[in-house]
Amino acid sequence: MDKFIHSVKLDKDACTGCINCIKYCPTQAIRVHGGKASIKPQFCVDCGRCIRYCPHHAKIAESDSLDEMHDYKYTVALPAPSLYAQFNNLTNVDIVLNALLSMGFDDVFEVSAAAELVSEMTRSYIEEHRDEAPFISSACPTIVRIIRVRFPTLIPRLLPIRPPVEIAAQIARKLAMERTGLPSSDIGIFFISPCPSKVTYAKAPLGIEKSQIDKVVAIKDVYPILLSHMTQDESELRPLSTSGRIGIGWSNSGGEAAGLITDNYLAADGIMNVLRVLSDLEDEKFHGLLFVELNACNGGCVGGPLTVENPYVATAKTKRLHRYLPVSGTHMEACPDVDYLWEDYVEYEPVFRLGSNFRESFEMMGMVEDLTEQLPGLDCGSCGAPTCRALAEDIVRGEASRNDCIYEFIEYIQSLSGDLSYLTTEMEAAGHISPVDLQNLQHSIGKLALELRRKDV
Repeated sequence: MDKFIHSVKLDKDACTGCINCIKYCPTQAIRVHGGKASIKPQFCVDCGRCIRYCPHHAKIAESDSLDEMHDYKYTVALPAPSLYAQFNNLTNVDIVLNALLSMGFDDVFEVSAAAELVSEMTRSYIEEHRDEAPFISSACPTIVRIIRVRFPTLIPRLLPIRPPVEIAAQIARKLAMERTGLPSSDIGIFFISPCPSKVTYAKAPLGIEKSQIDKVVAIKDVYPILLSHMTQDESELRPLSTSGRIGIGWSNSGGEAAGLITDNYLAADGIMNVLRVLSDLEDEKFHGLLFVELNACNGGCVGGPLTVENPYVATAKTKRLHRYLPVSGTHMEACPDVDYLWEDYVEYEPVFRLGSNFRESFEMMGMVEDLTEQLPGLDCGSCGAPTCRALAEDIVRGEASRNDCIYEFIEYIQSLSGDLSYLTTEMEAAGHISPVDLQNLQHSIGKLALELRRKDV
């Protein structure tokens, strides 16, 4: 399997080469050349930040279609907790769950219910391994992927527990097989996702060999259809919800940590804040922590690029919704024979390494440092790389040239113009050039000067 499968894609027809995206990518995975952006697959972690900030909507998230429900004899919807926060004045989760059945799913299983199982398992695991703390949550696939490529010393800190969506898919498939007698291949498990990161996870999970999720559909695609199936007459609703405050709280930043019922935790959201926390963790600047919850999206999963509501409004809606819920509605003893732990540990992928070995990398790093000193240091992005250092690395890798820097290019053009002017003068004085050739040379120099004026130099 391709280890760099991604769900964030580029629509080249919509891309104008405006370089906004390269400034917002946290892993410097985007370059702009020839008036079009391109995404380096080995650097991308599917955080979806470029989707939010591209003014031309040229960055898109690929997800599955609801039409694929017809490919299975029995389908189960796995609604993310963040789905509930998309609706105004929602007071009962069963309204959403019944609407999912009404729109065509045969059954539903709440990811928030599985989140409560993961919270219980996490409390037990941390208690048994306190000497290895702090542990970093592995629930957000983007966090796991960014640690895999940028923070290898933190890989042992990753909590080796499957994310709630995987636990939900595992339980939902088992229950569906028991209820219907159908083989696994006839049962479709559909996760309703707030972010592209989880779309990628279903195709290429880390920590396990294969996900139990068959399809991932975006909340923004399900939302308008659900609205037409929702009813406020609660007397007609089937009681389907089994989760409580802890499970639904997972949709907000700090919700997972709150479910551990401990004060020795740190919770951060937003990919740039997360990078700072990971850097500080790597430098061992935090002491006494048991658990670190990190969410790539602002506000947590409610801030995912595939949602429809403002993340901060959604956070307030979540708090209103679970105000009168029980603390927890699902417990591990009710779900025996669940595989909670990873099958394999995540391995370091040195995609940012310059050379093929330590010596070569060390030599190339010296070249990068020298080039970075020679470049203007403005980090303007005009070269198509996010920073001067990134351009220097691209040059050393053989993927760019110094003339990609607009300031280096201007100096080159000015030098060339001076050489041509000098050559023209010398040849004219020596009488070795015809009037026609002289006219052509002067015309070329004029064109170069015009290009410089167009660039305001």
